[in-house]
Amino acid sequence: LLLRWRRRRALWRKVALAQERQERSLVRMEAAAQRFREQHPSVNPVSILSLPLPELSKKLRDGSLPPDHVFYAYVGKALQIATETNCITEFLQESESQLRKVRLMERQGLLYGVPVSIKDSIDCQGHDSTLGFIKLLNKPAAEDSVVVQVLKRQGAIPFVKTNVPQSLISYDCNNLIFGQTRNPLLYTRSPGGSSGGEGALVGGGGSILGLGTDVGGSLRFPAAFCGICAIKPTGNRLSKRGVMSGIVGQKAVAAAVGPMAKDVESLALCLRALLCEDMFSLDSTVPPLPFNQEVYSSTQPLRIGYYETDFFTMPSPAMRRAVRETKQLLEEAGHTLVPFELTNVDHVIFNYCVRGMFTDGGRSFVKKFKGELEKGGSALFLWLAKAPHWLKALLCWISKPFVRSISFYSQQLWGSTSTPLTTSTFPPQDFRHQFIAQWNKLNLDVMLCPMLGPALGIGYPAKLSVAVSYTMLYNALDFPAGVVPVTLVTDEDEEQLEGYKGYYRDWWDRTLLKAFRGGVGMPVAVQCVALPWQEELCLRFMKEVETL
Repeated sequence: LLLRWRRRRALWRKVALAQERQERSLVRMEAAAQRFREQHPSVNPVSILSLPLPELSKKLRDGSLPPDHVFYAYVGKALQIATETNCITEFLQESESQLRKVRLMERQGLLYGVPVSIKDSIDCQGHDSTLGFIKLLNKPAAEDSVVVQVLKRQGAIPFVKTNVPQSLISYDCNNLIFGQTRNPLLYTRSPGGSSGGEGALVGGGGSILGLGTDVGGSLRFPAAFCGICAIKPTGNRLSKRGVMSGIVGQKAVAAAVGPMAKDVESLALCLRALLCEDMFSLDSTVPPLPFNQEVYSSTQPLRIGYYETDFFTMPSPAMRRAVRETKQLLEEAGHTLVPFELTNVDHVIFNYCVRGMFTDGGRSFVKKFKGELEKGGSALFLWLAKAPHWLKALLCWISKPFVRSISFYSQQLWGSTSTPLTTSTFPPQDFRHQFIAQWNKLNLDVMLCPMLGPALGIGYPAKLSVAVSYTMLYNALDFPAGVVPVTLVTDEDEEQLEGYKGYYRDWWDRTLLKAFRGGVGMPVAVQCVALPWQEELCLRFMKEVETL
């Protein structure tokens, strides 16, 4: 007991020191912003912050806007949003040195002088990538991840790292080290996750461009919840070298690195900058596919598949309305909309995604939590993973009529083996081929899909882990998928929740109903999907939706 107490005390000391370091970062940001304001009292940060990224980038490159004016305008705004939402974990102090280096660059990259925020799990040299784990504190990265290296070569200035949920396997944003991040649009709501710090910072206007990751919706949830845009590319379109993973070795659900921004054109500019020779030479596993501007700029009418529900997670009234209204507007714009029949999503999520991610019985995931103080929203899963097989089977049988999530988790973990994750036979190629065959049979270009929304209340994502069905499907398929906000929750949407029952009418459906309530005025997005390696077409479709 004494040893355990001493170990816990040492862990709490590490947490306290990390929180002090976070506070010092904010103090440095405040001092830097204040110093610049005093030296340049005539600079109007509001006019800078109001510029969209393409226009801002153009002004930076033609010299009509100095990089330091832009940098310190965003440092000041980021500080404000961090104070309100707790989204920033660390100010990258070397960014001020990077600012000076940028001015001396012989070649101005596409992102010359643009401040960029970086998710905690993406390595920046000299800084921790904690994933919300205490054990990963004080273990700074030896070098920048490839995507950060390419950003710098393109003239961008990474200036802050942002908060994540513990382990990244969550669509909320809370951990024991840095605490809960709040939604900038409504502080009682979750910003989404796992790129939740990015969503809050970009959504609040404290960053014009953010970089995150997605393994089940981790870019798309924060974007949808915070009213911004994001794209999850095909898993290997951008380098993942130097990007930390929540579950190392799993191949069932393709992880991806992607950008978040206020508009689609900014996402396109970011991908245009990243998909360059620097990326391909620094990581030879990334296919050398430069950004295809011709596809992105095309104005040809699209043939678009669509569905309103996956018949697993019943959409909120606002979600269903968002798809219907977008479909109608797309038809009026001259595109062809074709119903797409989506089946067996429950089988895909639990047999391919959950079972595939935890094919070793959850042992790799459980190991991540060894020696941590608290398990947060993963406590139930960790307990189930450690339970003996007979208990998992009993729980599966008892809970099936009441809580499908416990039932399915028990079933999948009970059926899993001790096979190492790296030898897993996932992802499910047969399912992927069947899905693509159905897509080709309908001669589709892209797909319009629902996106979970509005933002759930803080704490609800941990109770509703299987609500990832709309997003995780496209990680399992490894299709590029983006989100675009299209509407706001209305009073009528709120009233229609009275008739919301869910497809299973179990505890999970009743809890989801509670989580949806009180969202009037919050944004609701749709998902835009394309076939693998067709990010440009996906972005083009997102642009069509955005301009309706």
